[in-house]
Amino acid sequence: MTGHITVMTTTDSKEAAEALAASAVEARAAACAQIDGPVTSVYRWDGEVRTEQEWRVLYKTPAAAFTRLAAHISSVHTYDTPEIIATEISHGSAAYLAWLTEETGQG
Repeated sequence: MTGHITVMTTTDSKEAAEALAASAVEARAAACAQIDGPVTSVYRWDGEVRTEQEWRVLYKTPAAAFTRLAAHISSVHTYDTPEIIATEISHGSAAYLAWLTEETGQG
């Protein structure tokens, strides 16, 4: 991966989302994180379809930090199989992207 990415995960409470966001920023695995929710998630787990409220955490970080961020999320997340997906940022202001790099120690 090159450039910068957003990484998304979900969790089961606002407090858990805030903890996930803060711990990743404190660890410099992401420069920032945004929380939104609740969102309604419909998914299959253990052979049954479930509908639950979740909170989404969207991190911004350099692509080079993905492995570190994914490992961090996995280590502190309460889910057995947390959602950890990344999307490339195809365009962004140069100043903002430089800030992402600087805040994660990737520069």
